[in-house]
Amino acid sequence: QTFVNWKEARLTWSFFKQSFLKQILTEGERYVMTFLNVLNFGDQGVYDIVNNLGSLVARFIFLPIEESFYIFFAKVLERGKNVKDHKQDDVAMAANVLELLLKLVLLIGLTITVFGYAYSQLALDIYGGSMLSSGTGPALLRCYSLYVLFLAINGVTECFTFALMCKEEVDRYNFVMLALSFTFLCISYFLTYWHGSVGFILANCFNMGIRIAHSIHYIYDYFRESPYRPLAGLLPSPFLVLVYILSGTITGFSEVLFCCDKGWMARLIHISVGALCFAATIATMFCTETKLLHFVRSQFLSRYMKKGT
Repeated sequence: QTFVNWKEARLTWSFFKQSFLKQILTEGERYVMTFLNVLNFGDQGVYDIVNNLGSLVARFIFLPIEESFYIFFAKVLERGKNVKDHKQDDVAMAANVLELLLKLVLLIGLTITVFGYAYSQLALDIYGGSMLSSGTGPALLRCYSLYVLFLAINGVTECFTFALMCKEEVDRYNFVMLALSFTFLCISYFLTYWHGSVGFILANCFNMGIRIAHSIHYIYDYFRESPYRPLAGLLPSPFLVLVYILSGTITGFSEVLFCCDKGWMARLIHISVGALCFAATIATMFCTETKLLHFVRSQFLSRYMKKGT
C-alpha cells in the first residue's frame, strides 16, 4: 500500500478548508466585536455571558446527538453514492432515523424558544442580579432562544449532509461557505450598528438559516428518487403547534404581571404558570408523537439504562 491514500488526503483537505470557514461562521462575530470595536466592553461582557449560557444547550444536548448520528449515517449509507445504489433496507432505516431525529431536535428547539422568551429575564435575574436582567441581557437571551432552534435543525441536517457528501460536493460547498462567511461578517457589522449586540444573534440566525436551506435542499435531492420523505420530521402536529402558541401567550402575560420586580412570591407564581404550561406541552407530545417517543426510548433511554447498569 502507498504511504498516503491521496483520495482520502484530498477529502481531508476539503474538510480542513470547510472547518476553517465554519470557524469564521461560528466565531465571526467575536472578530467583528474585537477588531472593529462596535460594542463597548460592558456590552461585550453581557453578550459573552448570554452567549455562554445559551450555548450550554447546544453543547450538552445537540452536539452529542450530532456526533453520534453522523457516525450512524456514515456507516449505514456510503459517501458519494446515489440513493438507488444502496440497499433499500438501509435507505429506509436512514430515512426513518433522520425524520425522527429532525422531529426530536425541532421539538426541543421549539420548547426552548417558546419558554425561553418569557423566562429569560427571570433566569438572568437569578443568575446575575439586576445588572444582567435590567439591560440588554433579557433581549439577548430571548433572541438566543430563537437561535437555539436554528442550531438544533442545522446540526442534524448538516450531520446527515456531511456524512454523505463526496469530495466534489464538499469543495462546492466550501465556495458557498466562503461567500456566506463574507456576507455574515458584513451583516454582523451593519446589524450591530442598528440593533446593538442583538444584531450579532440576528446575523447568526441568518447564517444558520442559509446553511439549513442548503442542507434541506441536499436531503430533498438525495431522497427525491425514493419513496421516503424524512423532511416531514420538520412538520409538528397542528395540535401541538396550537399548544405551543397558547403556552407562549400565557407565559408572556405571566411575565408582564409577575416578573421580575414584584417579589419572590410573584416570581414563584410566574414559575408555576410556566411549569403548568410545560407539563401541558409534554403531555400533548406524549399524545401526538407516539412514534417519536418510541424512538427516544429505544435510542437514548436504553443506552442510558445500559450505562447505568
